[in-house]
Amino acid sequence: MHWQTTRFNLDLSIPMVMGIVNLTPDSFSDGGQHAQGSTALRHAERLLREGAGILDVGAESTRPGAQPVALAQELARLLPFLREAVRWQVPISVDTYKPEVMQAALDLGVDIVNDIWALRQPGALEVVAAHASCGICLMHMHREPQTMQMDPLRGDVLAAVTSFWSERIQALQAMGVHRNRWVLDPGIGFGKTVAQNFQLLARQSDLLQAGRPLLVAWSRKSSLAAVLARDGQVPPPSERLSASVAAALLAVERGASVVRVHDVKATLDAIKVWQALQ
Repeated sequence: MHWQTTRFNLDLSIPMVMGIVNLTPDSFSDGGQHAQGSTALRHAERLLREGAGILDVGAESTRPGAQPVALAQELARLLPFLREAVRWQVPISVDTYKPEVMQAALDLGVDIVNDIWALRQPGALEVVAAHASCGICLMHMHREPQTMQMDPLRGDVLAAVTSFWSERIQALQAMGVHRNRWVLDPGIGFGKTVAQNFQLLARQSDLLQAGRPLLVAWSRKSSLAAVLARDGQVPPPSERLSASVAAALLAVERGASVVRVHDVKATLDAIKVWQALQ
């Protein structure tokens, strides 16, 4: 199966690792360690050396409780990085829900729009539909980042995710967007309980019935911390490496085509061991 993006038709018959580049000072995972221009570029270059097949770049934190970032500030953080990164001739994904940011990124040649709102913000669907070939990631999110963990999803999580995808796919098809341009993300941690997140992993193969590749992101998530807790002490994101790699590998084993991670080398090493058995 392939994923059509702006500049690349990505072959997903072999699992791909998407490396995360946070340009945010309040990221849950790295606390803004790579937020500044030259530091962010060096970090992205390292992820590519380690084997990342895609870079996913975001300039607004979507952790639970995070406050929205003004449009001008998001663009100021993002565009200088993108102007340089698109010259590298590797697939670049922009993690944003604002249509103005999508348009600016696509105008620079960015390949993929990765939207936690799945193009539900006014104007977002129109931006990607007007583009000839950009890739799209449709993620399921219950509620919104500011409130999603205050009142998590209730009921059958698989039914909720698949029903949501069906509705968003219909919206894309109505706009004439070809199905080879989108992948689907179940939204681990976005308005779901720990048990629901692990249910999505346990029954991930059922999600493949939607007919498009899955992009899955477990890296450093709080659900992993919940199962790692000892004596009531929850490990910080920096101490969730082994659990993140294990979750990514389980996702690949269950059919994920793309795993979005902070730790590219460790994840790829695990996948290579798994591939040696195939």
